[in-house]
Amino acid sequence: MTETIVIVGSLNADLVVRTERFPKPGETLHGSDLQTLPGGKSANQAVAAGRLGGAVRMVGAVGDDGNGTLLRDSVAAAGADVTHVAVREGVATGTAVITVDAAGENTIVISGGANATLAPTDVPADAFDGAAVLGLCLEVSIDVVLAAARAARAAGVTVLTNLSPFGAVPDELLELTDVLLVNEHEAAALGDHGVTRSVVTRGGAGCTVHDGDADPVSIDAVRVEPVDTTGCGDAFMGAVALRLAAGDPLVDAARFAVGVGAYAATGVGAQASYPTTAELERFLRA
Repeated sequence: MTETIVIVGSLNADLVVRTERFPKPGETLHGSDLQTLPGGKSANQAVAAGRLGGAVRMVGAVGDDGNGTLLRDSVAAAGADVTHVAVREGVATGTAVITVDAAGENTIVISGGANATLAPTDVPADAFDGAAVLGLCLEVSIDVVLAAARAARAAGVTVLTNLSPFGAVPDELLELTDVLLVNEHEAAALGDHGVTRSVVTRGGAGCTVHDGDADPVSIDAVRVEPVDTTGCGDAFMGAVALRLAAGDPLVDAARFAVGVGAYAATGVGAQASYPTTAELERFLRA
């Protein structure tokens, strides 16, 4: 794989507690020991693609603290280039407070930290040298997201946008997006978005691929007993980016990503649950 995947966006330290069920409003429950794990939607996507053999370049920001070191080291260990991950002095690294219940479902609250300091000027034009795909999400400023999408479009790079965390976005972002990734609830809320190529994920029911004038294609999920669904969507996104960069048709990229997302659900945490190519092949053969 020679074509580079550029991921612009967030890096968060995941503060994870497991509990039998989610608390009701005003209720206090006992949970497991607190774990601090590397996360952030964009960092997760970079790690997912990198562990599967992709050439990945990460653009983002962390604080000058232990969590920042944890995140840069984790992304780099997956084989990604972290040259463009800035270290901000006097700013805390972004965090995500995550609760996981006995069924593997999760709730997440994020605090931007250093992610909120990322600016359009932190996305250099040379970040897209040799790139095939840009991966975007909405955990950093929309100005940064738009700047990256514009630069990628100018460089002839495919723009893959995950509208998560979901919210209103400028029409320009949708116009600059080549492939849109949303879940079924986001797709319903978004309505007619005008992007002709999209993947709508449906959790345990798989996904549906819309690719131009072709008929929609439904892809079944790989059945697993979920342990922790944190980061499964990011694993899916990273896998789609990987296969698009390799030249796969969108439906084949999504079919591959379904397996990667399922594998991620069988492990604890986000990045720690992502497979290498060999691990994925063994999993799909089982």
